[in-house]
Amino acid sequence: MTPVQRSIFFSAVERYASLALFFAATAVLSRLLTPAEFGIYAVVNALTAVIMATFQEFGGGNYLIQKHGLSRDSVRTAFTVTFAISALVGVVLFALSGPLSRLFSQDGLRAGIAISSLNFLIAPFSGTLSALYRRKLEFGTLAICNFASIAASSAVAIALALLHFSYLAPIWGNVAGSVVLAGMLLLFCRDIALFRPSLAEYRDVIGFGLYSSGVGLINVFYNLSPQLFMARILDFAAVGLYSRAVALTQVFDKMVVQVLNPVIMPAIVARRTAGDELRSVYLQSLQFLAAVQWPALIFVALMAQPIILIWLGHNWLEIVPLVRLLCVANMALFAACLSYPVLVAVGNVRDALISSLISLPPSLLLILGASFLSVDAVAASALLTLPFQAAVAFHFIGRRLQVSFADVARALVKSAVATAVTAAGVAASAALVEVGVIGPIAGLVCAIFAAAFCWLAGLAMTSHPLLPELRHAARGLAVVVPQFRRWRSAQ
Repeated sequence: MTPVQRSIFFSAVERYASLALFFAATAVLSRLLTPAEFGIYAVVNALTAVIMATFQEFGGGNYLIQKHGLSRDSVRTAFTVTFAISALVGVVLFALSGPLSRLFSQDGLRAGIAISSLNFLIAPFSGTLSALYRRKLEFGTLAICNFASIAASSAVAIALALLHFSYLAPIWGNVAGSVVLAGMLLLFCRDIALFRPSLAEYRDVIGFGLYSSGVGLINVFYNLSPQLFMARILDFAAVGLYSRAVALTQVFDKMVVQVLNPVIMPAIVARRTAGDELRSVYLQSLQFLAAVQWPALIFVALMAQPIILIWLGHNWLEIVPLVRLLCVANMALFAACLSYPVLVAVGNVRDALISSLISLPPSLLLILGASFLSVDAVAASALLTLPFQAAVAFHFIGRRLQVSFADVARALVKSAVATAVTAAGVAASAALVEVGVIGPIAGLVCAIFAAAFCWLAGLAMTSHPLLPELRHAARGLAVVVPQFRRWRSAQ
């Protein structure tokens, strides 16, 4: 196997094991916490994530991965800059926990924000080491560390929820996961000298970070803005409902995109360095992503009711229309994971920032206006905002790679046909559940088999280029599994 294929395999192993824990932990926590309690947790998570995005790209993962001729001084400077900004931001956030809780008229935010500020002292260690492992495509070690982190986070959150810690349970779980991740990465690395302070290359770190952190901050704030707006305008129950709907909509991201995300940046940079034509790489990637993401989103949209009944319980059935709206809207973002890595690979990280500045402010205004109506209106606004964002991002990528909208349309025809065939099979299963012929569990199982059969049939009907890749992956799996066992025994 190639290094990229091996990296994807290890990333997939870690992601699917972590996803199983995520589903189990969410199912338990959804029955122990109310939507309002989930809402408070979601707002704390949103606030800390937005603030964290302001510093983590100053010497963060993307800088270390894309840096040509990475030296020891580069790593030490990147860590020093990241830690200094992170620690300062953490202290400021801790000091502002009181005013922020008053802003949202929720006293519970004070303790949650104070606890979450601990992550700002931990993240620079794990972020630096994770980037170095990703740069070297050593995803086996990352898989072990990330899975241990998720396991610790889930165990602590469930245990504290059972002890009636309410919304603080998942917040403490996140801190526990961060500690375990940093500790295990340090255990594998054992090179403490990497964290000696240095400012030898601070100009290079800050120069890249100004653009990259701007992109990160804008996009993170946009993604979390609905929770913040609704917490201020509606109520925390609405935030809890919306955050659960988003989590279900993002199942595909957790199963596929988050498997690929750690690999995409180093893989594209490597292809660019090797002199490969990124135009063909980009168009082929669009075909593959659409052929997988579109059917997955259609599946979740059609089977939303039985999935929610089984996973979250009857108390969450009112998020069914939210899930369906968000699934349809997110089909426009099937190539979002490629945008930033491609622009960085061609040396135009500035374009990524400009693209975000053009597309996200109007989208934020629309979301803000929808927040004064209802949580359903906020979800419906995505039908306008997400296609707009996709079009703006493609404009910049198309200009750099000489790719037109017609090129993209031709590349996506076969994926669209495969999606339509898959949707027909899933719709039949959904109809059986709707009329009561079969129950939710049987209906979901039936839909999974129907989707798999129809999807493969659609790929075969159109001679989709993904089909040979699937055959190759199936043959390679027989080789990879023994390699993985030998690697694990050697650790």
